[in-house]
Amino acid sequence: MLSPRLQLKVSQKQILTPGLVQMVTVLQLNRLELKDMIAQEIAENPVLEESVDGIEELSPEEMQSILERERVSEPSDQVILETVNGTGSEPEIAAGIPEASPVEIEFDASAPVSTDGASLDGAQAPAAEGEIVEPKTEKDPFDEIDFGTFFDDYLDPGYKSPASETVEKPSFETFLSSPVTLADHLHSQLAVLVMSEDVRDAADNIIGNLNENGYLTATLEEIADSGQHSMAEVQEALRMVQSLDPAGVGAKDVRECLLLQIESRNGRDGVAWQIVANHLKLLETRQIKEIARQLGRPLEHVQTALDVIRHLDPYPGLRYSDRGSRQVEPDVYIFKEGDEYIIQLNDDDLPQLRLNAQYRKMLDRDQEPSKEIRNYVKDRYAAAIQLIKNIEQRKQTILKVCQSIVRRQLDFLEHGIDTLKPMMIKEVAEEIGVHPSTVSRAVASKYADTPQGVFELRYFFSEAVQGSAGSATPLLILKRRVKKMIEEEDTQHPLTDEQITARLKSEGIDVTRRTVAKYREDMKIPSTHQRRVRA
Repeated sequence: MLSPRLQLKVSQKQILTPGLVQMVTVLQLNRLELKDMIAQEIAENPVLEESVDGIEELSPEEMQSILERERVSEPSDQVILETVNGTGSEPEIAAGIPEASPVEIEFDASAPVSTDGASLDGAQAPAAEGEIVEPKTEKDPFDEIDFGTFFDDYLDPGYKSPASETVEKPSFETFLSSPVTLADHLHSQLAVLVMSEDVRDAADNIIGNLNENGYLTATLEEIADSGQHSMAEVQEALRMVQSLDPAGVGAKDVRECLLLQIESRNGRDGVAWQIVANHLKLLETRQIKEIARQLGRPLEHVQTALDVIRHLDPYPGLRYSDRGSRQVEPDVYIFKEGDEYIIQLNDDDLPQLRLNAQYRKMLDRDQEPSKEIRNYVKDRYAAAIQLIKNIEQRKQTILKVCQSIVRRQLDFLEHGIDTLKPMMIKEVAEEIGVHPSTVSRAVASKYADTPQGVFELRYFFSEAVQGSAGSATPLLILKRRVKKMIEEEDTQHPLTDEQITARLKSEGIDVTRRTVAKYREDMKIPSTHQRRVRA
């Protein structure tokens, strides 16, 4: 029968501790991400600070020993104090106020004195023994007038005295420029055009359905149904949007986009217009003579029209598309000194962490009776120590990986990319004695400044191709060879994938035709038929 039961069993499981999770996380961060993480940890952990010269600090080893002694069952607060201070008692802190020195007051007893105790020449007479005399100051009548209130109450309300005026300064963010998106650019132009409210609303819906390239992704029927507009209003709104800058926005495909751009240049029904409108397939295959024959135009006119078409933009919206700029700073510098290559981590602007020694007083039961506060401080110290260790572990792992890369890619550092050798993550992991996933995280999103330029660390890892001579050829170099063959081919008789495969096999690289076709498509190189230029 089915019934709930309690069962006790012993099992082994792999559980990632918080420290290990943080170590994995820190390892895969690049320099900029690590800088942000350190700043966040400093803000959240009070015992973690940026190291400053001349300020007392605790090393992680010293603090670790203190925390270990705190875990002993015997009364350990006293031991901690003795370890920290050496005497077992906290030293008294001086107030920092200098001791006042006696002041001698000299006066002339022969000076004339008035009946109220003031000297006739304006000096204050000495007071009698035990009598306290307050000095008298002569008041200026103008000081008794509150000019600020006078101006505020009786003069122009547009004036405010400096004391009563509260100046609200603009935020710094208001001075930062924000990128102009395609929708913003189109809306700013649409605002100055005269149209009915229904057409304007339909135009807003059309702009909202444009992709980053500037093409309309929804049909006119869908826009009419979603906004409850008539088809005439949507068509008029589309005409208004297509008349905006940049020319070509609001098109359904590349053909319509190019036609809109030609029309914006007053080229409607011209040679370029006719080629795009009726002979786009022939244009793709570069059958120039056939285009001239069908249009009945001289070849020179067709060549001029093709030059115009080449300068058109098939993706007019990309210039306003905010894809986000990617800031890259090298995490590693690799440079040559003499006959050896030096590897140096880029630690510029990275905060050097330290442990604040002031919080160690809260570990003393006499100074901090609350157990919760003492436990909190201990946890903060333990988290800070773990972070410092993980950052140091990250540094050592990246250095070991880079040392292995330099040993294997000396020819690349000396002669350039054509001498790059195949290298697998598993091989480097076995060499430095770590798991392959550790190497993968160590090279993720990190860049190295080498004598040949700035490269991503993952760039150096490439699989080798098969063959008698291909075992020493990485895939990256193979793709470069395929691209170079195509660039040097005869445009009237371009190389086929079979011919490229045969040439590679003659060089000792064993690849198939399908592999060559795959590499060509990855590099976005057209097929043989599309590359052929007919005379």
